Amino acid sequence: MPAKRQLSAELEITSPANPRIKQLVALRRRRERDQAGVTLVEGQAEIELALAAGVAPRELYWCPELSGPTAPSLAEAAAGRGAVVIRVSRAVFEKISYREGPDGWLAVVPAFGSRLADIALGQQPLVLICAGLEKPGNLGAILRTADAAGVSAVVAADPVTDWGNPNVVRASKGTIFSVPVASATGTEVLDWLEEGGLRLVAASPDATVTLSAADLTGPVAIAVGAEQAGLPADWLARADVAVRIPMFGLADSLNVSTSAAILLYEAVRQRQPR
Repeated sequence: MPAKRQLSAELEITSPANPRIKQLVALRRRRERDQAGVTLVEGQAEIELALAAGVAPRELYWCPELSGPTAPSLAEAAAGRGAVVIRVSRAVFEKISYREGPDGWLAVVPAFGSRLADIALGQQPLVLICAGLEKPGNLGAILRTADAAGVSAVVAADPVTDWGNPNVVRASKGTIFSVPVASATGTEVLDWLEEGGLRLVAASPDATVTLSAADLTGPVAIAVGAEQAGLPADWLARADVAVRIPMFGLADSLNVSTSAAILLYEAVRQRQPR
């Protein structure tokens, strides 16, 4: 019987004051991530999704006290992609973890995101545009919906946060790796949509056309705006149609991730064979 394969490059860190740990904590800041060209992914399920999508982690940190006493297949799979596997103590993992109830897994992966020109749209693309969104949790939740709805791409226009924000990755439950994403200025995105022949459907509470009355078949881009301000005036001016979600209560708006889910699934409904 062959001997069990050992992890290719396993280290051990027990001190939270270790310089490597300090560098890892610094990656919570966008500037540090941008300079290093990496981001953080925490959680076994999220890292497994990343590996399934072809991501090659640079480093994998795992805590046996939180994840179990033996080296599971996840560590071996990451090592097989060239990752340096680092075993850490519970005290160390509690310092590097950015989520509640950590399961003892955290990876450093290359930064992700495509250029607009590199996004393959296909024949009948459905694209979601997020203009000026601020909250990482909303972006992550939108990605989960986009993955479930089979969206061609999600594009951040004039983004306030970056796709590599650990809280975007966490809220997406790993779907950041299954949906093509890109970032660009609002003008660049609008020009890209026009050049690609996508009709722009703008979500606005002041629109006269209700969502169900709009044609969301064919090549379509649905745009949602920032949580407080909504879509900028130039987006509404260049939209082929502005639509509203009917509302009957006292609230004058929905959470942007909820709005995006309703908009996308109306498009999905219209695209289904009758």
